Amino acid sequence: MELKAGAIVEGKVTGIMKFGAFVSLPEGKSGLVHISEIANTYVTDVKEHLTEGQTVTVKIIGIDESGRLNLSIKKAQPREPRQPRYSEPVFTGVKKKPQVSTGDSFEDKLKAFMQDSESKMSGLKGGMEKKGGIPRRMRTKQN
Repeated sequence: MELKAGAIVEGKVTGIMKFGAFVSLPEGKSGLVHISEIANTYVTDVKEHLTEGQTVTVKIIGIDESGRLNLSIKKAQPREPRQPRYSEPVFTGVKKKPQVSTGDSFEDKLKAFMQDSESKMSGLKGGMEKKGGIPRRMRTKQN
């Protein structure tokens, strides 16, 4: 069997380091499973997940110019479906305005948009007048 990128093979853990584990593969080859490729969870200590002599299934994720094999244990396992982060909608503090019905014409939609826009702009302008017209960071020595 030829070892090439994308192949899934079984091997034996031959050495454990702080940065990963060395795995012996068929045909006398060996490769490195980096600590980030050991499990789908955060790994602080490789020894918590692997032991020397343990048989593991790995995926060859790359072969560098020197012929060294980069391996992954987590990519050799079937993917688990992702769970949604939130089961309920999260309130953002922004109230949604009612949608304009689809029967309205373009002119009616444009008029509603312009009125909404003008009311927002007048609110912003009112806040500026209370502060002296120009925000402090925008004032120059000439004003």
